[in-house]
Amino acid sequence: MNSYSYLLDLAIILLCTKLLGLATRKVQMPQVVGALLAGLLLGPAVAGVLTETSFIHEVAEIGVIVLMFCAGLETDIKELKASGKASFVIALCGVLVPLAGGFGLAYFFNRPDMIASDAAASIFLQNIFIGIILTATSVSITVETLKEMGKLKTRSGNAILGAAIIDDILGIIALTVVTSMADPSVHIGAVMLKIVGFFVFSAVAGFIFYKVYKAWTEGASRGLHRHVIIAFVFCLLMAYIAEQYFGVADITGAFIAGLIISNTERSVFIQTKFDTLSYMLLSPVFFASIGLKVVLPKMSGLIVAFALLLMVVAVLTKIIGCGLGAKVCGYKPYQCKRIGVGMISRGEVALIVASKGTAVGLMSSAFLGPVVIMVVFTTIITPVLLKIIFKKGPDLPVAKEKEVSSYYEGASILRGEEK
Repeated sequence: MNSYSYLLDLAIILLCTKLLGLATRKVQMPQVVGALLAGLLLGPAVAGVLTETSFIHEVAEIGVIVLMFCAGLETDIKELKASGKASFVIALCGVLVPLAGGFGLAYFFNRPDMIASDAAASIFLQNIFIGIILTATSVSITVETLKEMGKLKTRSGNAILGAAIIDDILGIIALTVVTSMADPSVHIGAVMLKIVGFFVFSAVAGFIFYKVYKAWTEGASRGLHRHVIIAFVFCLLMAYIAEQYFGVADITGAFIAGLIISNTERSVFIQTKFDTLSYMLLSPVFFASIGLKVVLPKMSGLIVAFALLLMVVAVLTKIIGCGLGAKVCGYKPYQCKRIGVGMISRGEVALIVASKGTAVGLMSSAFLGPVVIMVVFTTIITPVLLKIIFKKGPDLPVAKEKEVSSYYEGASILRGEEK
């Protein structure tokens, strides 16, 4: 007999994410925090009402793909190109500093007289792997928060998006290097070739699709549903090809698809249609699914101490690393803070990396609990901090923000405000 329990699961998720979203908005926090908390409270970690089924997982995957596609549609591609070098520097610093911080913390705790390890790899590789987990960035949380606040099209928002995409690539490379040391079947050269191949493919396929799609849509007097459907087909194909054939995250393919369509005449029309779909179903399921993944094992006093320090290191290393990278690239102090905070969230990305490492013997099972706690903490704290940090400084689109940034700095000095 067919089971229709997935309908009940969806109803519970949609109701609880909305109720908790409204509750968090009442206390001046983004609604995405409520959606994350809903998944955590409903899942195995607290009430155990729901577990992540294959249906929820797949709907959530479509949800994050659509979310990143919409982010691409809303991105100022000229500003993204202009901030390309800066995004690379920000991403590089945002990888190196957390990598060093995670390694240092693991070096202190990961030893027989502190926390015994059951991983097969050498202690050095295990410690490096903890650092690699901290390099991950889940930009989807930040994107949803910035969209909700209406700040995605600021210069800081563009920098965060660019840096997060590059951060994903650097994270894949770092993970592959360490995994190849523990697993001889993984070859770093092949991975690098695939990454380069993906961007070459995206440039060629994107140019062809853009020309054809632009001519087709501009031939119509108004936006049509068929324009939206073909845009979605292109998004899904790019996401599939990125993950299946090039080993690049599917959200990167979806984001690039959005970028390509953002320059067409119908981009705003398409965006409004996807916003409805995302808000009504896909985004709530995605954010709730993060909480449903959380299972907390029993932990000793040392493990709890490691978890607390891991949370602190996870937050500070992204703020310091990405903020320092932004400062080197000439961003204003308030922008550096925004960029650093926007890169804190680890979300589902860190959980995927951690599960991969556990499977190949790169991480002890004792550290899985602290990693999960760190993921939950950074995922929830990022929207809260973004709400606070965006209250300082110009609250304008890219072009206007550039005009007033210098004035803002001077005024801050005169008022004696911290920069």
